[in-house]
Amino acid sequence: MSGQLTSIAVPVPLYRSFDYRVPAALAAQLRPGVRVRVPFGRRRVTGVVLRAPFEAGDDGQDYRPVETVLDETPLLGADLLALCEWAADYYRHPIGEVVAAALPGSLKHEGRARLESALQWQLSAAGREALERLPARHRAQRAALEALRAGPLGSGDWAVEAAVRARLLAQAWVEAVPIPAQTEPIPPGPTLTPAQSVALQALETAATAGFSVSLLEGVTGSGKTELYLRRIEVALAAGRQALVLVPEISLTPQLTQRLRERLGPGVLSFHSGMSEGEREQAWLAARAGSAGVIVGTRSAVFVPFARLGLIVVDEEHDPSYKQQDGFRYSARDLAIVRAQRLKAEVILGSATPSLESLHNARQGRYRHVPLRERVHAQPPPRIRVLDVRQQTLAHGLSPVLLEALDRCLERGEQALLFINRRGYAPMLLCHDCGWRAACTACDARLTLHRGRGRLICHHCGAQQPVPKTCPSCGGSELMPLGQGTERIEQALANRYPRQRVERLDSDRLGKRHELERLLADVRAQKIDVLVGTQILAKGHDFPNLSLVGIVSADQALYGADFRAIERMGQLVTQVAGRAGRAGQAGEVWLQTHEPQHPLLRTLVERGYDALAEALLEERAMAKLPPYAHLALLRAEAEDAGLPLRFLGAARQLYAPFKDVQTMEPIPSGMERRAGYTRAQLLLQSDSRAALQRALAATVPRLGELPDARRVRWSVDVDPADLF
Repeated sequence: MSGQLTSIAVPVPLYRSFDYRVPAALAAQLRPGVRVRVPFGRRRVTGVVLRAPFEAGDDGQDYRPVETVLDETPLLGADLLALCEWAADYYRHPIGEVVAAALPGSLKHEGRARLESALQWQLSAAGREALERLPARHRAQRAALEALRAGPLGSGDWAVEAAVRARLLAQAWVEAVPIPAQTEPIPPGPTLTPAQSVALQALETAATAGFSVSLLEGVTGSGKTELYLRRIEVALAAGRQALVLVPEISLTPQLTQRLRERLGPGVLSFHSGMSEGEREQAWLAARAGSAGVIVGTRSAVFVPFARLGLIVVDEEHDPSYKQQDGFRYSARDLAIVRAQRLKAEVILGSATPSLESLHNARQGRYRHVPLRERVHAQPPPRIRVLDVRQQTLAHGLSPVLLEALDRCLERGEQALLFINRRGYAPMLLCHDCGWRAACTACDARLTLHRGRGRLICHHCGAQQPVPKTCPSCGGSELMPLGQGTERIEQALANRYPRQRVERLDSDRLGKRHELERLLADVRAQKIDVLVGTQILAKGHDFPNLSLVGIVSADQALYGADFRAIERMGQLVTQVAGRAGRAGQAGEVWLQTHEPQHPLLRTLVERGYDALAEALLEERAMAKLPPYAHLALLRAEAEDAGLPLRFLGAARQLYAPFKDVQTMEPIPSGMERRAGYTRAQLLLQSDSRAALQRALAATVPRLGELPDARRVRWSVDVDPADLF
């Protein structure tokens, strides 16, 4: 055939783009990055143009035509489109799904890319009156109004349910007003400590080279955020924009507010707690250049910018930066690739850097910028180990920890108890016959959630009512074994009836304004004791918090994954760092049944740096990351024999690649999950390039294997875990 064709990324799970015929009337509009409507099978889908029209040649094929061009100008710029193509190639994921992941909301389909005028929400006079008399039972409305009491909030920061917002608008209790231009001079930042000044100078020196990656390793409370602010101010003054990535939605309100106080209203949020429309508007504002700073979670790495000059990855070690299903990318690593293409500056910040980042700093790929001193003269609290063997525990809490908690509350200070397990108890046991409540779809026990009266599987989500008698023997003595956040919260509420005890975990924080309310109450010292999971371990600043109790770290000491000890060290160090941040003396107590574990002793006695050094030596001997490169092929099926058989055939495809080692396919750590039997095949190589060559040659062929259509399979490059 003759004429012109164009290549289009279509959102389907196929490892290729698709060529379509270019009608003459549309040829001038078809530029890389514009969305188009095209036929695909019997459907009409929205795709993105990857290549400008090119001559078709005479191959005898009959190409289907592009039907409509949806954008007047490219929605994805050349740099972002190139990043998507790189990511699809590196992570071995279909290009159409990668490009779709970079688009928000209605822009994945045929929505108009229209940037509305910037608005914010504020309480009306009627709303202030209503807040004083609104009954307590109207919790959602009260919380939404309370959030606006201190002042107006942008849509991204006042994310309430649509129905609640509609009711408030109908009552004229809230109103939308334009965001005012920044007229007040930006307040100066605090005076830097000598250690901060040295670190800032090192960051400035690194940035003079254009593209640079700096690993800012600062102990908790050392003032890393202030250094981020100083570098963002420099970027904005030079007419550039900044992207700040955080690992959890819970960290965005505090950080966004702090940046706005210094930088003005051009700081926007971008995360899944916002509505699709709000995310879309922030995305378009960054693309237009009207948003100077975007603060967002993992997916914000794909936000387009007009003039991106700086990317900050806060808590860079956090595994939340790795997408664990579908398109399995690392936002931290993609941020570095993106900055390299734009000749931008990258700051990776953490008190407990990942071993990969520490290794890259040692190899000279990153500039290592240490920040060893807290802003306040008080040093970080020492972790004291509590050997709880043979002790009588009250709901998992030792007498020594409870006595320390008593003293803390008597001083009028706040305490945090950390346990990385939701629910009331991880197991329900029949005392008469030994029956244990198990998930019928997974190789897992059901967790007791007493407040909801349910047994819930934390792996597949299955749930059922708590039985009144044993389903096996009819016995009536059903015992909860072990501790979760609910049980600790209840025990402390009973012990301290005059103090306010609150729980912060994902069960409690179903609505975003609930999280903001609780965090505000902590900072206002309205909460005396916090009980929570790893949500509390990351980046929060609670000035009056002086005591941290770690209920147990034992589970991580013998985790099946090779990263388990590294993550235990990071989590313990981060949680401990919440204490004594305002200069008061802090104390940290860690309960364990393994007080002599050598790596736990290393962490407690010599700190995270020494633990990281020991783990790097182990990794080098075992040829594990960062001294080797991994990919994991996963397969699952309802038929128990299929996953291993499929992966056995897949392993044969790698036989010609002598510089890639393949392990025998094995069942996954949890073999049965959500009714599917799971297995995995590990690929390992000393050379990243060699592993990529092998994957490039074999992944397109996996779909042709005999059992490929009978299993669900996926490829995970640089896996964050191996179970």
